Amino acid sequence: MAAGRFPGCDRLGSMTDRDGGRRGRLVIVGTPIGNLSDLSPRAVRSLSEADVIACEDTRVTRKLLSAASVRAPRLMSVRRENEASLVGAIVRLVEGGATVALVSDAGMPAISDPGQRVIAAAADLPVEVVPGPSAVTAALVVSGLDSSRFCFEGFLPRRGAERLARLREVAGSRVTAVVFEAPKRVGATLADLAVHCGPERRCAVVCELTKLHESVWRGPLGQAGERFAAAELRGEYVIVLEGAPEPPPVDEATIAASLAASLEAGLRGRSAVDQVAAGLGVSRRRVYDVLNSRTSA
Repeated sequence: MAAGRFPGCDRLGSMTDRDGGRRGRLVIVGTPIGNLSDLSPRAVRSLSEADVIACEDTRVTRKLLSAASVRAPRLMSVRRENEASLVGAIVRLVEGGATVALVSDAGMPAISDPGQRVIAAAADLPVEVVPGPSAVTAALVVSGLDSSRFCFEGFLPRRGAERLARLREVAGSRVTAVVFEAPKRVGATLADLAVHCGPERRCAVVCELTKLHESVWRGPLGQAGERFAAAELRGEYVIVLEGAPEPPPVDEATIAASLAASLEAGLRGRSAVDQVAAGLGVSRRRVYDVLNSRTSA
């Protein structure tokens, strides 16, 4: 076998049967998040070769194809509301030998966009991915915050206990968080994050990535909430949030004081140890050692 080649793949990466015949395939294609010039040559080729393009809004995709001088094949509108009902039809197209390109209006399908159900259903079929622009990684790197580890949160729940639980989870996370938000809710979300994370936690608010009016604001959450609270906002927004700071080391005196408080409150033995360990974030073994030294003294 020649270097760099794998069984079942031709020179351009297309899947082939063992007898050389073309098999159907699903091609996940990343599209520009704003600037149409970001469409890659490989993406153009994949869209040109597609028999069917499964897209969100056919008008948006036709504009993209026109800009890339690609003749539009059959377009299927696959939106969040109808994706489940179209999965079977798309799978049958691929099984029948068609090349189906899956795109969203902007960025990568299935990343806060439709597509995950289609991709999961095609797991036993030839599936390729053509990487493209992503608002997640673009906002992360331009934020200037730690990018060695991060968590993508998508859109936070809008209200109720589910939102509160997610805000607390994000606030306690040690890694950088990337959050999508609608323009009318940016101010409220920044204010909520400031309450749960503290006003000094650093963040970046990124708007209209790759577009004419792209902007990046960096600063503490407290100032961000004030800045974006009353503004008439438009466009696509990404919030990048600094991870929670590492807690200061817990010394033996702190464990002893917490243990004494638990014992005075009426807890005994294992119950007191469990409470102190959970409250201070230390191992039960360390608490037991302090308890034993206290008892022996």
